[in-house]
Amino acid sequence: MPTIQLSRVNGDFGFVATDQNGHSIKMDSSPESGGENFGVRPMQTLLMGLGGCSAIDVISILKKQRQEIVDYKMTISGEREAGKEPSLWKSINVEFHLYGDIDPDKASRAVDLSVNKYCSVAATLMGSGTEIKTQVFVHPAE
Repeated sequence: MPTIQLSRVNGDFGFVATDQNGHSIKMDSSPESGGENFGVRPMQTLLMGLGGCSAIDVISILKKQRQEIVDYKMTISGEREAGKEPSLWKSINVEFHLYGDIDPDKASRAVDLSVNKYCSVAATLMGSGTEIKTQVFVHPAE
């Protein structure tokens, strides 16, 4: 079973979360809430998790299809519910930028499979009512 250890290491709200393999991330509250900008906000880690989960899926799918991926980037932005506590993600927009000799139709299909079938983070977010929109851009190798 995955286990995370969380320790306060900076001010009131600066934490380091470490997994069972020793990998860690720094988290903090916003300065408006008493944080010191020590790390990522906890809700932003969900966007990061979505990016990592989907990137692994997309690259795995395209490699199986013998697509040549020389670079991969994503931009993920989100809007949270206004005036609610807790304030959940209302919508998330994910831009996939793939570089290389890649069939655009295969790239779009890989993204669709990831977000709507394989990515557990996407399923978790959509299960809470989040709308996830995607855009796929295929660029020639640089």
